[in-house]
Amino acid sequence: MSQTRTTDTRPPAPVALLLRPTHTHRPADAAGRPLPDWYGIHPDHLALLIARYTRDGDTVLNTDGHPTVAAAAEHLHRRPGVAVTDGETPYVWPEPLDGRSAATARQGAGLVLATLPRVDVDSRDPHAIGHVLGVWRALLRPGGFLVLLLTTGPGCGALGHRSTVIAAARAAGLLYHQHIPALLLPLPETEPRAETRPVSRPPLRGGRHVPAHRDLLVFASMTPEAADV
Repeated sequence: MSQTRTTDTRPPAPVALLLRPTHTHRPADAAGRPLPDWYGIHPDHLALLIARYTRDGDTVLNTDGHPTVAAAAEHLHRRPGVAVTDGETPYVWPEPLDGRSAATARQGAGLVLATLPRVDVDSRDPHAIGHVLGVWRALLRPGGFLVLLLTTGPGCGALGHRSTVIAAARAAGLLYHQHIPALLLPLPETEPRAETRPVSRPPLRGGRHVPAHRDLLVFASMTPEAADV
């Protein structure tokens, strides 16, 4: 029997998994206030992502101005910054950025952390997604990474939406590097299907199951081997 083989010889993107921490410790900011999750991602895991995809002294940009991103970047001796919109220019750099001018920072960030969907991006339109991904790619230095978190929203979390984002990123000149599912809930102590006693059904929200994970998609501005991280 003949078999159909793909002509794509590139190795598949590696898949990692972020488990929900079992400890109760939560990092705090300079004022002693506990840091919130980054859209469900624990501060420890966020710091792990920043450490993995940046070098010492790199600029780490966050499109949402999240305080945990800035705190984690500063703790790791990275330079935090925010990419914002002014309504006309898609994204501009803030002044100043950790004592440096915006012109200096424009040389490129080591990491951009962003989320989809967004109010200013039609997540159903691959061209709109590709445009904003291209804008974020332009913020990266050669060898920099874009970590894109697919948050809850219409169509978000579905395989089709994830595939659309990956295809749009490739069209925008980004290399698909890694898929990281991040669990929002702790794993059960035992496999529910192996229980002999009746197991209660998972909670529902609006008639649907409560989200148990979110997808992190990592893209590189060039081949990961050349990024040296």
